[in-house]
Amino acid sequence: MADLAQFRDETRSWLEANCPPEMREPVRGEDDIYWGGRRATFKNDAQKAWLEACIAKGYTVPMWPKAYGGAGLSAAEAKVLREEMGRINARPPLSSFGIWMLGPALLHFGTEGQKQRFLNEIARGEIRWCQGYSEPGSGSDLVSLQTFGEDKGDHWVVNGQKIWTSYADHADWIFCLVRTDKENKYGGITFMLFDMASEGVTTKPIKLISGSSPFCETFFDNVAVPKSYGDDVPAYVGTINRGWDVAKYLLGHEREMISGADGGERQAAIGAMMKRHAAKLGDELDPVLRAELANFDVDALAYAAMGEKFLDEIKVGKAHPAQPNMMKYAGTELNKRRHELMMAVGGSRSLEWESDATESGKPAKNWLRTKANSIEGGTSEVMLNVIAKRILDLPGA
Repeated sequence: MADLAQFRDETRSWLEANCPPEMREPVRGEDDIYWGGRRATFKNDAQKAWLEACIAKGYTVPMWPKAYGGAGLSAAEAKVLREEMGRINARPPLSSFGIWMLGPALLHFGTEGQKQRFLNEIARGEIRWCQGYSEPGSGSDLVSLQTFGEDKGDHWVVNGQKIWTSYADHADWIFCLVRTDKENKYGGITFMLFDMASEGVTTKPIKLISGSSPFCETFFDNVAVPKSYGDDVPAYVGTINRGWDVAKYLLGHEREMISGADGGERQAAIGAMMKRHAAKLGDELDPVLRAELANFDVDALAYAAMGEKFLDEIKVGKAHPAQPNMMKYAGTELNKRRHELMMAVGGSRSLEWESDATESGKPAKNWLRTKANSIEGGTSEVMLNVIAKRILDLPGA
């Protein structure tokens, strides 16, 4: 405990010295988030300085080994870092599907060559990844995917389509599930890595009800994917035709990320904040609404405690493999409820779509965006089925 107290003091001092004031302000738009990649640009000098400081310290991926761009922190030290960053409202220096999803899969299944190349690029924000999982006819039943890679000896020729590919139009590379054996449903999928600039790859944004287009359709037309990018750097993770093992492992991390169970602040208490917001607008919160805000805060704190318990169980190897499903369901439903309450507090003003007062309709657009939370990464209905069967051990229909 003394070592942790010292680490907290050192971390607090480092953050005060290195986190610019601009990086302690709330995120107001997409350009306040730095995703990295070969086409990325910085919004301002503060964003660049914050990222460079965290890269040098290993704090973009604090729990990864130092050899792969991390800081080699223990789980307890990483928790302290999250708490101290939260104390000053520090923004994450880098947001990345490479950090949240591909990185953990490479750490678990990757070769040393893959780790040295891709993990360091991810940690430094030099490469931006997207995820090629869902297809028009293969969403919740993902294993029915039809995108096919024909074996040509030293490479595959990939044809097919993915859908709901988040930020595919901005990504440099894709980690993609491709069927390489049509005779074996579960044992015929390969987890491939390839460049989105490859000939035959095209993307098309999908416009959502919120007006934004984070999701895309992605098309593969005779895309040549090499089987290797050099010594000990295969273009697939794990074993050919055993990509489903990697996919299932990665889905757990995706669901934790969507739920906010990975240390994020999405589910933070909002009662006091909404009370201040209403007072600024000259309103008095309705007693019933105040009670609903209080109930939400209690549930948000309970969810945070459940997340901490889950992380502690992972550390000692006692976590149930279906717990990410439980966290994903509870977290996404809580996030939808959070934005419903924020809309209620704002009243009719929250429905404004283009005014400066609402930052061009930010409350309404964010509220609409949350409707996808209970679909992406596995629908709430599927999560409840998994919880019923694997955690509650209930019989099937």
